Amino acid sequence: MPVAPADPTPYDALLVVSFGGPEKAEDVVPFLENVTRGRGIPKERLEEVGQHYFLFGGRSPINDLNRAFIAAIEEDFRGAGLDLPVYWGNRNWDPYLADTLRTMRDDGVRRALCLFTSAYSSYSGCRQYRENLAEAVAEVGEGAPRLDRVRHYFNHPGFVEPMVDATLAALADLPARTRNDAHILYVTHSVPTSMNDASGLGGRYLQTGSERPGGAYVGQHLSVAAEITDRVRQQTGHRFTTDLVYCSRSGPPHVPWLEPDIGDRIKELAKDGTTAVVAVPIGFVSDHMEVIYDLDTEAKAVAEEVGVAFSRAATAGVDPRFVAMVRDLVLERSAAERGAEPDRPAVGALTASWDVCPAGCCANPRGERPALCGQD
Repeated sequence: MPVAPADPTPYDALLVVSFGGPEKAEDVVPFLENVTRGRGIPKERLEEVGQHYFLFGGRSPINDLNRAFIAAIEEDFRGAGLDLPVYWGNRNWDPYLADTLRTMRDDGVRRALCLFTSAYSSYSGCRQYRENLAEAVAEVGEGAPRLDRVRHYFNHPGFVEPMVDATLAALADLPARTRNDAHILYVTHSVPTSMNDASGLGGRYLQTGSERPGGAYVGQHLSVAAEITDRVRQQTGHRFTTDLVYCSRSGPPHVPWLEPDIGDRIKELAKDGTTAVVAVPIGFVSDHMEVIYDLDTEAKAVAEEVGVAFSRAATAGVDPRFVAMVRDLVLERSAAERGAEPDRPAVGALTASWDVCPAGCCANPRGERPALCGQD
């Protein structure tokens, strides 16, 4: 029986917006120059940081992961009768956003919905992408598509449920004698504490029914971690001890960043007698460099050094539930734009996030810049 067509109007395309990454050794330093432009970081320091990429032949996994993700989205759209082309643009590497927008314009796209490959509220994970979109539209000029974005999806069941199953699988990979004593470390990218303080500022960030300005980045992660922990308890009959920890700090030592670092926390746990840890990368939607290097390489090595069994949960990646979530979000926002009141699924303590970022949300620490998809 033919699938009834799903209605994406008023949108005529989906744009996947991501960070980008080098694809060969000679790309590494130019890529890092793009990432750090305007910060005055010397080339020698960039070459030092680039060693992480050189360990993997100079190729970040992120572009290949995005290609697989987009292919899965396209297949899901076809199977659901959703006739919507999918485009892809990056902040820091080819395909660049402006180039993709030119292609979309030439293809006749007039209004597109954007999905950021970052699930949470923060300047680097949301507003900076919104600024990038504004720059790209200005560069393309006349005829550039009008752009909106889907809401933050950190608490959408299509993201959380794969992470629950991944956590259970990672626990099962531990030796049986240490499994129930394992400590779960929920991991995300560290950011300056000032960036967390500004995240969500100016908008409604609901936590247990009260308004709370700022702190959305940490608050959203804590909500996801609590939901996964409770579901794991329901499945196993055991409540594991947990922490929210961080990786990939890159700022100067005098600037406070979110802590503890995962490696430092593993060392502390070992001193306290912990025999096993499970790293659950809730801050990442796929196996980025921060996952395969900071967790699979560095954190694992620390665990081995201090005699702690280590297991790492999978990211959502191309799990069919995560891929189907994209379709759900597209149709949800499309219906809202047509004046309907769609179902907005969310799990955990926090409500579904906004479609349009409020004024002042996730402020740029270096001053105001034009941004799309928000009230300012």
